[in-house]
Amino acid sequence: MNLFLKALQLPFVGNLNALVIIFLLTSCQKGSPDSGFSTWTHYGGSPEQSRYFEANYITKENVNQLEVAWIYPTEDETPYFFSPIIVDTVMYVMGKNSSLIAVNVRNGKEIWIHANLNGLTRRGINYWESKDKKDKRLIFTINNTIQAINAETGESILSFGRNGYVDLREGVGREPSSIRRIQPMMPGVIFEDLLIIGSAPGENYFSAPGHVRAYNVVTGKMEWIFHTLPQPGEFGYETWPKDAYQYVGGVNVWSEISVDSKRGIAYLPVGSPTYDYYGADRIGSNLFGNSLVAVDARTGKRLWHFQTVHHDLWDYDLASAPQLLTVKHKGKKIDAVAVATKHGFVFVFDRVTGEPLFPIEEKPFPPSEMPGEEAWPTQPIPSLPTFTRNEVTKETLNPYFPDSIKQFWYKRVDEAKSGLYTPLSDKHENITMPGALGGANYGNTASNPTNGMMYILTQEHASIYRLNKVEPPKIDLSSNDLQRVHTLYNSTCQTCHGKDMAGGSAPALRNAGQYLFYDEFRNTVINGKGQMPGFVHVDEEILKAMYRYIGGNPATMNFRRNLEPRMPDGPVVASGGATIIPDESKVAPMSDYPEGVDHPPVRYTTDYGLDWPGLAAPPWSSLVAYDLNEGTIAWRRPVGQDSLYVQGDQSKGAPGGVLRKGMIVTSTGIVFSTAKGGKLYAIDADNGEILWEETLSHEVNAQPSMYVLDGRQYLVINATSNFARDSYNHSKKPGALPKGYVVYALPERK
Repeated sequence: MNLFLKALQLPFVGNLNALVIIFLLTSCQKGSPDSGFSTWTHYGGSPEQSRYFEANYITKENVNQLEVAWIYPTEDETPYFFSPIIVDTVMYVMGKNSSLIAVNVRNGKEIWIHANLNGLTRRGINYWESKDKKDKRLIFTINNTIQAINAETGESILSFGRNGYVDLREGVGREPSSIRRIQPMMPGVIFEDLLIIGSAPGENYFSAPGHVRAYNVVTGKMEWIFHTLPQPGEFGYETWPKDAYQYVGGVNVWSEISVDSKRGIAYLPVGSPTYDYYGADRIGSNLFGNSLVAVDARTGKRLWHFQTVHHDLWDYDLASAPQLLTVKHKGKKIDAVAVATKHGFVFVFDRVTGEPLFPIEEKPFPPSEMPGEEAWPTQPIPSLPTFTRNEVTKETLNPYFPDSIKQFWYKRVDEAKSGLYTPLSDKHENITMPGALGGANYGNTASNPTNGMMYILTQEHASIYRLNKVEPPKIDLSSNDLQRVHTLYNSTCQTCHGKDMAGGSAPALRNAGQYLFYDEFRNTVINGKGQMPGFVHVDEEILKAMYRYIGGNPATMNFRRNLEPRMPDGPVVASGGATIIPDESKVAPMSDYPEGVDHPPVRYTTDYGLDWPGLAAPPWSSLVAYDLNEGTIAWRRPVGQDSLYVQGDQSKGAPGGVLRKGMIVTSTGIVFSTAKGGKLYAIDADNGEILWEETLSHEVNAQPSMYVLDGRQYLVINATSNFARDSYNHSKKPGALPKGYVVYALPERK
């Protein structure tokens, strides 16, 4: 019997106080965007993506008593980036060889398993229920489609879309069968009966455009589309060459979309256009690239926008969730939206009008020296203090380098160019701070929407760039395949496997194909292995080209061993999701400009320059608190642990220390944060002091979740990744927990 019915059975006399108490309890249990959530039904806790949780059980005084309440082991070696959602008494997780699993939140007991969902967006899923609560669905993307599962039974809903799925390649203005990658990296966001969703079409030349779309969660019908790359006649079309909409890609939302549920406004953090580092074929300011765009969540109509980078040449996507919070500004309460960038800036606006709350000045920056390129002459600089450094000098190099390495870097820094918004060149190196993985990334922002405080996980990660002309292939691959291989390797492999495949934090790949059958290579790339995540977006043609690129034997490409889906132990109710109908005919991916379109005579590319994450002096990773009532930084706290440079030093952070990490902010003034080295912190939201600290048995590469059940508050951490080579391996210690979802709570009351 629910609490309200129990209240009706109480004697009327003296019942007022009881009703007040019960009202408060039911408010906490059911939750609302204003009061917080007792469950965690969205990727970021709510459509607002604030990662804010309202409950008063875990406080600053007792947080140091947290203990493991239970754990759900994933029972495989896959590193999952999945952030659990919790609905009523059910938690949905990924595990057991890419299965979607419903477990009881009291004890982790399995309710159902939908097995073999290889290709599902690994970062999370969505939950929706009808007003009468008779229709409950899990909505997710898998293999370039949207699919739905019955949240109560775990079975695919085949009435959704066409035979149970919606093809995301359709409706973006390109031949669908030519698109190899468009599935988003994030689950999207549910608003009313709509799934609002971005995309991740890749960053190479001629990738698909990243228009934002909304789909009906019952029928699968596309209800609206917002063209992030404007079409002829649309606002912003004049900021591009006239034919750019036919060949430019990207301009996509690959991070979290935040929704003001009360007003029905969606805030889109839009990424860079392709190609990221050379824009001679996209002269202009390039709306809506690198823009915060507010749209009507029901129609997709643009309400206002602000472009944070004009004609981006540095891959400065908007990569983190816009934060919706109320601030006190000039004596008035204003509902604001704040966005943190990869290059260390915070922009704050009135979320209804788009007016900046703090001054933003257009400042001049250097021109490009590349042929055909026209860097935009000015860039917007907000007046709030930055949360990262903006250049690397000899004085700011890592002091822990040996003297021999320091001399090498002194010379290299002297010969390179550095500084904010310095365009890249083929004549010299550019050392850019922050680089492609610097600043704020996905999962790295949270806020207390009631008091104007915003929290940012940031890393000081430089990139070293140099443009290279795209040359004809020197190996037996077409120029298009070679370019795609280089782009794929530079964007997804080089960070770990090193420049020229020579090895880094992961083994060398040079000639590795000589020791692998093609199906072994293919399975590893798609599904991941050990610390390496799976890359489900990579299509068959580029997989084969990459296999040949690393020395693989083409004769093994048509030989497949038995790789049948494996059924895990437990209550399996289904396997594989909806059956996707293959294309009747397949068009090759776009590899050149359309016939008759003016374009530059040459193309340039660069790698992502990520070989030296600890190039600059510490701190390398920090949690930064902004007071957006005043426009100031309230405090800063290094987070993360690294074994390569400074063992056990808590004041330095760690190179790459907050990549794929996240936070939860509680109404009791605690920021729970994960960081590199398996670190889990409870930090005082008011001053940055560490209240409690835990070292997990495995690395965390997902966002935490939280829920309340029966008067007990729980913190859920996905600890399923392997430690990097420059981290301590805590999984080998006595008493280490298995890979899985670790659930913390205060000790049970006796």
